[in-house]
Amino acid sequence: MDDRIDPDARCPGPESLRPDAVIVAGRTHTGHACRIVDNTCTVAHQDLVDVLNDLIAARRFGIAARSAHGGQTLAIGRPEATHVQFGDTLYRLLLYPYEARIERF
Repeated sequence: MDDRIDPDARCPGPESLRPDAVIVAGRTHTGHACRIVDNTCTVAHQDLVDVLNDLIAARRFGIAARSAHGGQTLAIGRPEATHVQFGDTLYRLLLYPYEARIERF
């Protein structure tokens, strides 16, 4: 499966959220509002809190310059795709400047 995402993609808006999506809010190390969104509605609340806190502690939120797959061109605020596992289930984790979104693969 191709896990690359559009390098010019903006953080998805509320129209792409399920009506019952689970959202946990927090504050970055610089005080900006950030959040994690479980768009699968299957992850335990405490797991979401733990992942959000880990992302904040690792300073993964905020505007950063990233290159696509090690390329030589940088883009400010480029989204990043990775994965996270809860129990036996693997999910896609999309990282935007101030939002982490959990989706099914």
